[in-house]
Amino acid sequence: MSTPTSKVTVKPRRLILEMPEYHPPLAGRDNALRLDFNENTLAPSPVVMDRLKQIPAERLTVYPEREPVERQVAAHLGLPSNQLLLTNGVDEAIHLVCCAFLEPEDEAIIAPPSFFMYDVSISMMTRHLVKVQADETLQFPFERFLAAINERTKLIVIVSPNNPTGATVGRSEILAIANAAPHAVVLVDEAYFHFHGETVLNDLATTPNLIVARTFSKAYGLANLRIGMLAGSPELIGYLHKVSSPYNVNGVALDCLTAAIEDDAYITWYAEQIRIGRERMMGGLDELGVHYFPSAANFVLMKIGPLHRELVAAMRKRGILLRDRSTDPGCDGYVRITIGIGEHVTRGLEALKASLDEIGWKSEF
Repeated sequence: MSTPTSKVTVKPRRLILEMPEYHPPLAGRDNALRLDFNENTLAPSPVVMDRLKQIPAERLTVYPEREPVERQVAAHLGLPSNQLLLTNGVDEAIHLVCCAFLEPEDEAIIAPPSFFMYDVSISMMTRHLVKVQADETLQFPFERFLAAINERTKLIVIVSPNNPTGATVGRSEILAIANAAPHAVVLVDEAYFHFHGETVLNDLATTPNLIVARTFSKAYGLANLRIGMLAGSPELIGYLHKVSSPYNVNGVALDCLTAAIEDDAYITWYAEQIRIGRERMMGGLDELGVHYFPSAANFVLMKIGPLHRELVAAMRKRGILLRDRSTDPGCDGYVRITIGIGEHVTRGLEALKASLDEIGWKSEF
């Protein structure tokens, strides 16, 4: 077969050339305890596994029907069905919001450090990404964030609990921001809601510019199936329907999701496991003299300092994966550890102690 020799002259849009890329370190994760990507560290509900085994072969030959499952999920959340859109994970949810609401001249506001896919999807649509950096406490910079809103602001992103910090934004602050910018869409990312318990989902009826994103990857343990959701006013969700493919969520994921939302007992149990494990982890870090940031999510961000790479490598040798967050703005020397079920927290803490000793790390306290 001949090799093409002509040079490709076709170029994408200029913003595509300029936008950042996201390359999560996913390679080599088999046969290790996954405390790096904030996944469910155990399994989805047994009800989900039963449903998966019952899917007949012919179901794989038909296009998926999303709307019946949207009605079920909306009812489960106490929402009308026209206020919810299922998406291919929160990644697609972010992309759809940016496509639907951002013009090239518009501004969007985020508060780094935060989920990098916001940088990617916003930069795909506009050069005017305004970043209100958190200070050394890594708490949400409410006053400076509010002051950054102007007439060109079209999209405001608030992540609560935030990734990678675990910090939260209070409901009163979120609503104050939404009320200060009625001309902008306020996207509230509640991917880690189940480990925190506070939401603005009930404020959709009175705050028409609010959109809430949720995922079924974390507490529900469906990360591999790629399914998330957006909730908002019928008008905003209608616009998002226009830019969404009707087949964006695969049928296996839809079938499994209907089973997952039926098992509230499993989600309650798993979320409680995480809350208990989170307190154990933070207590263990106190004993080790490791500075960390209090978290309301299923992870804790630790300040390791110059030996951050060495710690990640030492933990990998012990079969445990951590996520080095040092390239995030304001996070030089920081490493994130996911909270799992009890036995996984125990393994994580034991390996941390051994790894810190191995690399010669000394507490600053």
